[in-house]
Amino acid sequence: TMGALHEGHAALARAAVEQNDVVVATIFVNPLQFGDAVDLDRYPRTLDADLALLEEQGVDLVFAPPVEEVYPGGEPLVRITSGRLGEKWEGASRPGHFDGALTVVAKLLHYGLPAAGLPAAGAAPGGLPAYRAYFGQKDAQQLALVRRMVADLNFPVEIVGVPTVRAVDGLALSSRNRFLSDEEREAALVLSRALRLLEERANTRKPLDLDSARALVESQPLVALDYFDVVDP
Repeated sequence: TMGALHEGHAALARAAVEQNDVVVATIFVNPLQFGDAVDLDRYPRTLDADLALLEEQGVDLVFAPPVEEVYPGGEPLVRITSGRLGEKWEGASRPGHFDGALTVVAKLLHYGLPAAGLPAAGAAPGGLPAYRAYFGQKDAQQLALVRRMVADLNFPVEIVGVPTVRAVDGLALSSRNRFLSDEEREAALVLSRALRLLEERANTRKPLDLDSARALVESQPLVALDYFDVVDP
């Protein structure tokens, strides 16, 4: 994660603790994912609180390296490319974001590879993945890209998706939510209402009617819609 942890991250930690013998969490604010230096500077950093939250969930180790350790020669000349999928939706709104995200995820998966006692290439006995990595479903496109990277580049790791955690009012928990005013937070609820509208129509076998969902979002003047689409996961 990039820190500023909340209950969504706690759910990831609990899932990992329940399913594994040893759990390591990573906290690293990755500069490659930010197209705006101001956004990078203001990203919340709450390491002490993050460590306390992870300890409460039973996490064994936390790897929170400085930038100089992850990128000792400065920004890497060679990095992962997210390909066509990384250019759509969130990738179109934030060019280069997913290349940076996948590059650091690849590095962190290498840092975590449990090599001791395992055959070459990190494969566990029986050909099973050597370990698991847990990602939230809230960042759906990122999760899809991480899964493709692991499959396409033969990483010996199983990617586990964990359902989105939402506040009582329906807003998905996010580290950046702390920047929202009360009015902005109320406006953001139109996003979950639009998703629920589509979910209800799908469950009742009705046409999804994306136009109505988009119109609902665009009816909120404080919300600027970047993209709204339905895809086959």
